[in-house]
Amino acid sequence: MLKQFKYDGSQPVELDKLPTGAKDYKKQKEQLIAKTASNQFQIQQLQDKLYADGKEGLIILIQARDAAGKDGTIKHVMSGVNPRGVDVYSFKSPTHEELAHDFLWRFNKALPIRGKIAIFNRSYYEDVLIVKVRELWKNYQLPKRLLKPEIIDNRYEQIRQFEEYLYQNGYRVVKIYLNVSAKKQKERFLERIDTPEKNWKFSEADIAERGLWNEYTKAYEAAINATSTKHAPWYVIPADQKWFARYLVSEAILKALTQIDPKYPQLSKEQIDRLSIYKAALENEKEASDSLDAFTASQAEVTVADKQIVKDPQDLTPADPHH
Repeated sequence: MLKQFKYDGSQPVELDKLPTGAKDYKKQKEQLIAKTASNQFQIQQLQDKLYADGKEGLIILIQARDAAGKDGTIKHVMSGVNPRGVDVYSFKSPTHEELAHDFLWRFNKALPIRGKIAIFNRSYYEDVLIVKVRELWKNYQLPKRLLKPEIIDNRYEQIRQFEEYLYQNGYRVVKIYLNVSAKKQKERFLERIDTPEKNWKFSEADIAERGLWNEYTKAYEAAINATSTKHAPWYVIPADQKWFARYLVSEAILKALTQIDPKYPQLSKEQIDRLSIYKAALENEKEASDSLDAFTASQAEVTVADKQIVKDPQDLTPADPHH
């Protein structure tokens, strides 16, 4: 099922022709909700291995129009994963300092170490979306030779190169576009206005951006077509039904982790043999009740342990890639 929503540059994207709802898959709602839960469990297991392995990193980019369900999708699909192995960034309008650097600078700073997952709630694609639609580039402090409409096409190329660079340095990039319809966005905006607990989610800027619906459709379509590659494909996910969007996103993330195929580090035979010695020492500890030295080893046990300690602590256990 996921394959039909994947774009790797082999075919063009026409957003107006793509579904925003579950359509015939509504009949499978209960099964797909159950499959989402199964996917979450598998993601948790693979994320634990990814963190322990420390050889590859995963970057998940989520782009969408307002009220498409980005926050809820992230919260639901990634629930249960070890927070120590996941970084989440919600990128807002760039600061003065960030604008004084190249447009990828702030995202480079947020890249995870290998072994971790980074989730970008909005990303450097904003620099070819709102920057294009609103022509914000015209006010950038850049040389005049760069302040031309071609700045967007140049950024497409820079993004492609950046994502290939990441792949060649041990990072997978999963790019999600939550494709919500204008009708569903309107419903969710009205719900935010009518529900006091959701008033805080509504912004006047959302209405202004909605007025540029067609312009954003063209911008998203151009960006997806220009940056869909084999190593960094886009997934255009129907987002009108949250349960369906969450299922497909969980499938995309699970697929990436499965392709990485992380493994727990393996100890050498000598290391495994030494573990049995320390296990025996722990099991034979003498308990001292109500004492600060609750557990004490005999002198003989200490002597045995001392003989087994290697000069280089790295020889005892696999290095923790995160320290």
